[in-house]
Amino acid sequence: MKRLIAALLLTATPALSLDLSAMSDSEKTAFGKAVREYLMANPEVLIESINVLEERRAAETVQNDQQLVAANKDALFNDGHSWVGGNPEGDLTIVEFIDYRCGVCRRFNEEVHDLVENDGNIRLILKEFPILGQDSDASARFAVAVKQIGGDEAYMKAHDELIALRSPATIEALKKIADKIGMDADEVVNTMNTDSINDILRQNRQLAERMAIMGTPTFVVGDELLRGVPQAGLTSTVAEIRARNG
Repeated sequence: MKRLIAALLLTATPALSLDLSAMSDSEKTAFGKAVREYLMANPEVLIESINVLEERRAAETVQNDQQLVAANKDALFNDGHSWVGGNPEGDLTIVEFIDYRCGVCRRFNEEVHDLVENDGNIRLILKEFPILGQDSDASARFAVAVKQIGGDEAYMKAHDELIALRSPATIEALKKIADKIGMDADEVVNTMNTDSINDILRQNRQLAERMAIMGTPTFVVGDELLRGVPQAGLTSTVAEIRARNG
């Protein structure tokens, strides 16, 4: 109903340049009847108006999201603790907020990897954003702990294992992953609940809150915020963003 009312108002904008408050009750009734008769005879106008309204809202959302990216650019692109891969000198930076227990993150992990690999000019940043419960939190803590102890290469090995993990992220399961990637399992597990790890996850959560990010995966591509995986696919969307930015 609200959308319909908004569309009606949008359709009637030229007429509303008249001061409706100055109309008598009979004039208002006649005006309303005329509008109704016109719309009944031309229902396609409603569809056109709704489309215009949705386009305006979409444009406003894009603009607002770009402002959020600009306001948080340091925390997004240079926080000093997130894993950075791809081409460090790339002409385009992509940030992904991930949850290792997120099914969509898992399905599109390979596309993200292939995009960065095939493009060759993308700087990729991964931010742990565990929102799906205890296993999500444990997985994120494990990944960050591995990075702190073993560096970027060890982190990516842990990342790939966590993305593929289908069983619960128990301490035993995480220790097996640590052993598999050549890390000291006890050291990693003992690091998972330190103040340093807590602070990193807190910073990521606060950044997501400031940007109204509520789900994963969420991507920042250059100065644009993509809430979820775009219907056209990430590869095509990145190409479109590049084209828009020259």
